[in-house]
Amino acid sequence: MSLLALPFPMIDPVLISVGPFSIRWYALAYVGGIVAGWWLARRIAAAKEYWGGVSPMRAEDIDDVIVWAALGIVLGGRLGYVLFYNPAFYLLHPSEIFVLWHGGMSFHGGFLGTILALLLFARARSIPMLSMLDVAAVVTPIGLFLGRIANFINSELWGRTAADVPWAFVFPNGGPLPRHPSQLYEGTLEGIVLFAILLAMWRKGALKYPGMIGGMFVFGYGIARIVSEFFREPDAHIGYLTGGLTMGMLLSIPMLAVGLGAMWFAKRRGAMKFQPPKASDANERA
Repeated sequence: MSLLALPFPMIDPVLISVGPFSIRWYALAYVGGIVAGWWLARRIAAAKEYWGGVSPMRAEDIDDVIVWAALGIVLGGRLGYVLFYNPAFYLLHPSEIFVLWHGGMSFHGGFLGTILALLLFARARSIPMLSMLDVAAVVTPIGLFLGRIANFINSELWGRTAADVPWAFVFPNGGPLPRHPSQLYEGTLEGIVLFAILLAMWRKGALKYPGMIGGMFVFGYGIARIVSEFFREPDAHIGYLTGGLTMGMLLSIPMLAVGLGAMWFAKRRGAMKFQPPKASDANERA
């Protein structure tokens, strides 16, 4: 064992266990991310000055859309993992698809599922779709950060071997060699750094350009994930793909083009003047 390796903090993945019921840090990360995102999204929706004087949505809309978003995260994340990362196994064991407590969630699947849920909700409420996605983009890094911390506590998704850095860890289920804490790298880039960038854009009035913040999120996450994948151990049943790429890299590369395209389109279209929700919509919500 390398003298540079740090002792892994043995935190029980189960926070509280009462009989057959357990509360895990991973589940709390999801709940905490959704609750914190809901709180910040309500503030963004209500802050009319950042929309140019008129917000296209109400704080009450955020109360309703959070259920749609949660379903998109869970269903999309699970389906994405099944299709992208282990289709052969689930084809032979289809009942395991519904056993969420055994693990297996994909960010890219959850991302697509959440986008679909938000677009359907925005259409039903006559809210500009790109603006709804912009609000979601600002708050999503909160959940990403908490999720990566939970991955670290669970000693999962650990990094490649690293005998030459003083912050490497010997993970309990990662063999005897010290490894990069890639979960913490991802939490820093996808969570803290990306959140700071998007928060600054919000404060600078980027919400007036629908799609600008959402585009930056997609582009920024793609960059953060690709960089992190250089330090993260690929899934054992997938390994390295053509050209030394990992599945995470392959799924993130298109995000760069999509993000840049969204920002270019938002900038070219210019600032929007939003209309308040129609009276009929307000009556339906009352």
